[in-house]
Amino acid sequence: MDQKKLRTWAEIDLGALEHNYRVLRKEIPYTCRFLGLCKADAYGHGAVEVGLKLQELGADMLAVACLDEGLELRKHGITIPILCLGETPVEAAQLLVEQDMIQMVGDLMYGKALSEISQKIGKPVVIHIKIDTGMGRLGFLWDEAHKTQTLQALEELCHLEGIYAQGVFTHFSCADCDEAFTTLQLERFQQVKEELEKKKIYLSNYHCAASAATLSYPQTHMDMVRPGIALYGYDPTGQENHLLKPVMTVKSRITTVRTVPEGWSVSYGGTVKLKNETKLAVIPIGYGDGYPRILSNRTTMLVRDIPCPVVGRICMDMCMIDVSQVPDVQEGEQVTVYNGALIQEAAQKTDTIVYEILCSVGKRVPRVYVSSVSK
Repeated sequence: MDQKKLRTWAEIDLGALEHNYRVLRKEIPYTCRFLGLCKADAYGHGAVEVGLKLQELGADMLAVACLDEGLELRKHGITIPILCLGETPVEAAQLLVEQDMIQMVGDLMYGKALSEISQKIGKPVVIHIKIDTGMGRLGFLWDEAHKTQTLQALEELCHLEGIYAQGVFTHFSCADCDEAFTTLQLERFQQVKEELEKKKIYLSNYHCAASAATLSYPQTHMDMVRPGIALYGYDPTGQENHLLKPVMTVKSRITTVRTVPEGWSVSYGGTVKLKNETKLAVIPIGYGDGYPRILSNRTTMLVRDIPCPVVGRICMDMCMIDVSQVPDVQEGEQVTVYNGALIQEAAQKTDTIVYEILCSVGKRVPRVYVSSVSK
């Protein structure tokens, strides 16, 4: 038996990833570039394996959240451009440049600091400028009250010695739920492009469309799109999208099957006292693996595609399910902890989003890579 499959594992279907990539490619113009989000270990799927697959498929660029994530990709053979979406400490900028990574810049002071580093090492820093059109997180503010000041700062930034401004981008805060505000953000971003070009500043990469906008707002595609969650099989609106295939399935094995008498309490706190004699199976996954404790008594797993309720509180390393409806159930049988539907259900029942459920699957859960036929 594969050692990775002795306990609990996450099966990552690179064929499904390829399928989603091709679906998304069909949504954008032929000339539009494709940036794949690989931050947070590719949303829990394994950044190196996902990055290599996207590179093989023809992605133009990848994005990470921090320098260390980018270095990990470079170490394992990723050669296409990598955009760092978080601010890299100036002290580490030389490493950033040496590894041919692109840096997000969201204010003039940071740009000047990078310029100084660039001049010391004799190699330009490639940047993408972040514009805050309404997200309120990072970037140069752009609205009627700030655009004059921001335009002056952008002009100064683009002319700093040692700085190569390759792109400009913004991030929609409500593309999955508010068309009016998304339209406002897009109008502001288009103003940035127009005003820069009036100043004879022509940049090659304007991008603003993450998954929601890529799928729902073709007018936002511009020079490049940067899908994240859609690559991994989910529509950010929370609606089921039959064109996309979930990439991750979490599986486990039954370690113990026991018949427990009526009236017996199950797990910490005695939250459940069995109303009938019940056949319980112990599953070796718990909140130490990223399986949320809040799902206790609220969800199911699948054994032979039969739903089996989680019974009692989820423990750190294991939990119990009711397998009374599974004929002749055996120790060692596979259990589906999460598939696409169960991941969405877990997000709903824990009042969060699919992104968090995926990213929460812990490092103790090995990733096993398979490749179904992409159609």
